[in-house]
Amino acid sequence: MAEKVALVPPFTREIAVRKVRGAEDGWNSRDAERVALAYSVDSRWRNRSEFVTGRAAIIEFLKRKWAKELEYRLIKEVWAFDVDRIAVRFAYESRDPSGQWFRSYGNENWEFDEAGLMKVRHASINDVPIKESERLFHWPLGRRPDDHPGLSELGL
Repeated sequence: MAEKVALVPPFTREIAVRKVRGAEDGWNSRDAERVALAYSVDSRWRNRSEFVTGRAAIIEFLKRKWAKELEYRLIKEVWAFDVDRIAVRFAYESRDPSGQWFRSYGNENWEFDEAGLMKVRHASINDVPIKESERLFHWPLGRRPDDHPGLSELGL
């Protein structure tokens, strides 16, 4: 029987990879209340040019986000990690209500408290319009299947 490892600092590579995949899975659920539970009650975010503080504000932010970014599919990958911090690169595909598809690329810097809740999140994101035929993320909405390529395998 495999030993259950707590996903709290100090981080090892294994813990960082599992932490990032858990975040990816949560965001792919598009369940704002579920996702917000991964953040401390007073978590502080910078997302693009927007500043968000606290779980209630995170929930509202995510609801607005997923109301505009339809058919959202995300892949995250560990870039680097330290004792209580993880740097992530990511890409997601979504379409707007008019039907225009986008691939959004970004980097996030995360800092965690001793309980493993994210207390700081800085996200820088760029959106690139793509044709539907250029999409690379084709799994059914929800969790990315384990056998679906990640960012590096897709050349992103």
